[in-house]
Amino acid sequence: QVQLVESGGGLVQAGGSLRLSCAASGGTFSSYVMGWFRQAPGKEREFVATISRTGGSTYSADSVKGRFTISRDNVKNTVYLQMNSLKPEDTAVYYCGAGRQIIAGKTIADYWGQGTQVTVSS
Repeated sequence: QVQLVESGGGLVQAGGSLRLSCAASGGTFSSYVMGWFRQAPGKEREFVATISRTGGSTYSADSVKGRFTISRDNVKNTVYLQMNSLKPEDTAVYYCGAGRQIIAGKTIADYWGQGTQVTVSS
């Protein structure tokens, strides 16, 4: 059983930056594909980005491409989401997910964190 704990959310002005972290425990971190997802008020959860087990391959949703970067540290058992040039429409609860497979564009993972709130003011 894998436990995931997100941190780093908060309130930021449009154009600002935040870095989210997701610390994993209880499993072999390097054996899982990791992903970030988000859910805005009144909307369904959506895919943001995913990273391969070694970190050598990443994929991001078109809505965040060029602004958000996913990375991982398999020694620290942590996945990150660097968010730059934030927009009000990025406001959401951000979740990390772990799985044997995470399909880009899908909101499917074997394990989920509890989420961290990101609010971008205009």
